[in-house]
Amino acid sequence: MNRPSVDDYFSDWKQREALVQEMIPVLGRLFSAHNVGVYIYGRPLHNRSVTFIMKSHRFVRQIERNEMSEFETHAVLMAMAKLDLWHAEIDLGKLAVNFMALQEAQGDDALGVDEFVANELGYLIGVNEKPMAKSQDVVLYGFGRIGRLMARLLVERTSTGEVMRLRAIVLRPGPPGDLEKRASLFTADSVHGAFQGTLRVDEENRSLIANGNVIKVIYANNPDEIDYTEYGIDDALIIDNTGKWRDREGLSLHLKSKGVAKVILTAPGKGDVKNIVYGINDDQIGDDDAILTAASCTTNAIAPVLKVVNDKYGIEKGHIESVHAYTNDQNLIDNYHKGSRRGRSAALNMVLTETGAAKAVVKVIPELAGKLTGNAVRVPIPNVSMAIMNLTLKSDTTKDEINEFLRDIALHSKLQNQISYTQSPDAVSSDFVGTREACIVDSNATIVNGNHCVLYLWYDNEFGYCCQVARMVYKMAGISYKQYPVEETA
Repeated sequence: MNRPSVDDYFSDWKQREALVQEMIPVLGRLFSAHNVGVYIYGRPLHNRSVTFIMKSHRFVRQIERNEMSEFETHAVLMAMAKLDLWHAEIDLGKLAVNFMALQEAQGDDALGVDEFVANELGYLIGVNEKPMAKSQDVVLYGFGRIGRLMARLLVERTSTGEVMRLRAIVLRPGPPGDLEKRASLFTADSVHGAFQGTLRVDEENRSLIANGNVIKVIYANNPDEIDYTEYGIDDALIIDNTGKWRDREGLSLHLKSKGVAKVILTAPGKGDVKNIVYGINDDQIGDDDAILTAASCTTNAIAPVLKVVNDKYGIEKGHIESVHAYTNDQNLIDNYHKGSRRGRSAALNMVLTETGAAKAVVKVIPELAGKLTGNAVRVPIPNVSMAIMNLTLKSDTTKDEINEFLRDIALHSKLQNQISYTQSPDAVSSDFVGTREACIVDSNATIVNGNHCVLYLWYDNEFGYCCQVARMVYKMAGISYKQYPVEETA
């Protein structure tokens, strides 16, 4: 058996690297000039590095178990670039895999890549209809951990400015130099690294300019004291990430300000405010819903897997234990805290605490009412958490069967942005910093005994959650892109 030599491996890698380098400007032109987002199995490729794109290809080869490489996607992308495509989201990975399947099935009789791509994307060619008539103004109310990551996401996703723009950030009045300090925290993050772009501080006009996006900084003590129209902002969607107001009465204060149309809370809501987990119950968002909540990071992590497992096997009962990174509401060293145990040093202790995620998930998946309990342990890491789901099912299964089911969901369902999958035997929490899915199933950790299973889910409780919020913001704004594939079903 002839094995590839060292030179063969290196030559292959250099060829694939060169192909990706050729792909990057094409991806950039499609995104910036035509508002066409290109993905590989849900992973965005625009504004990404050569290494990221190559790792995305490797992810597909490992998890999808096929031979798709840069050699296939390069040819398909170049065929796409010849077409008159606008305002769409196209999964290049799935398009390439479909072309590979056709070639394997038909051999020499198969269509060439140009003809195949033109046929597959025929319903998108020449359709230059914007996803919405008027660009949506967005305002971040608060600029803490979630606020700054939301700003990064919004700037990244709105580079064309045609469908959505981050127009302002609202802060409590601060001392001299406040703007520079806020800008510094935005550009350099100890967990998520540097902002991938440029930022200027315009002290005179009290603005931050991120990648050319002018973001007004407004100082205010309360939501109802701002006239956003004075800043040229109208029909704005407010993202309240302070968590200070969580019921309808409190969040309605935002709607009293001129220029505000809708409010989304980045925390669990109280009372009759709808808790939405994107991908699970976002179909409940109505045109007349002015106030909504994106639930919690843990609820977003567990709801997708609970939903599909319940649909497939039925859940009789279960317990959810969240092993959660510490957060800003804990003390770095022992000090007074109104909450039990949270006054003890977050950096030195595992801290047992309550979580409402198991109860909150019932608002999203009503059929699980009365079946789940939950608790949480805060641990001394700054980001990435784990949910351990101990479930009793209505039918027996095996580790291989349930893992294969979840792998297929992660790759081929409408929940590919909510559920990801890893089979790495050495995966640890830091590996999942910056992941964009709501959760990642750790397949090697799965335990099954008849109808009893334990599933381990990683989740970036900061950035992954923000990605879910961003998807919900697009839905609330009424932004809907034409897609390839047209629609996946769970």
